[in-house]
Amino acid sequence: MKKMDELNTKLAIIGGGNIGCAMVKGLIQSGKIPDSNIYLTRRNINKLENLTGSNINKGNDNLYAVRSADMIILSVLPSQLMEVIDEIIPALEPERHIVVSVVTAYNIREIKQRIGKNIPVIRAMPNIAASVKKSMSCIAGEKNEAEHIQKVVSIFKLFGSTLVIDENLMASATILGACGIAFFMRYIRAASQGGIQVGFHPADAQFIAAQTALGATTMLLESGNHPEREIDKVTTPMGCTIAGLNEMEHNGLSSALIKGIVTSYNEINRLK
Repeated sequence: MKKMDELNTKLAIIGGGNIGCAMVKGLIQSGKIPDSNIYLTRRNINKLENLTGSNINKGNDNLYAVRSADMIILSVLPSQLMEVIDEIIPALEPERHIVVSVVTAYNIREIKQRIGKNIPVIRAMPNIAASVKKSMSCIAGEKNEAEHIQKVVSIFKLFGSTLVIDENLMASATILGACGIAFFMRYIRAASQGGIQVGFHPADAQFIAAQTALGATTMLLESGNHPEREIDKVTTPMGCTIAGLNEMEHNGLSSALIKGIVTSYNEINRLK
């Protein structure tokens, strides 16, 4: 395997959908990889017009992208994965390439069997906050792939935080970290609607709700405290905060979120 670092790595991102484009935007913002080292493909390249202003390579030739890269990130729909693997097999070189799958539902063993070559395969699950360098990316690989896992970590750290996990937790990581973006967005939308009802204009309500969510998450990440410890700081006896929290819990806030996460998790295997 040739030496690979952030500055000279050539990346082929196969699949320029929402997550593929989000990763590209984060990589561009990081400034650690030259735009010209990034190859992004999509069948309909007209859908990549929103990436104008950068010098990344865009096209629909997956074989060319793979031959031009060191690390291949597969970012397609689960229903497309095996077809794409079959397409790029002729260009994959065991001593050169690392294949990274951000596709849910398919495990490393299944991907390796389909490739049929001694190619390192790592799984990763970022989220669309990669576009603003705030992704939570979970990464997993086989025990003998520690060096390759770290190479993947070094790339994914360019657009957010990373956590190396066991592969059997990848489905859970998909729900909590990737789908989780939508769950938190829905909370912010609901909080904004409440803010409108108590007097704010929509734009101001959304700004307050989003900035407050950012403050809450920053406090937890920097302190490492349990959420309830921070909640206790603003729940004075007979106060308005505890009254609101109790009303939300009476109406199933925590229960609904937990049930939603579990329901999404149970849907993972239907995606193939």
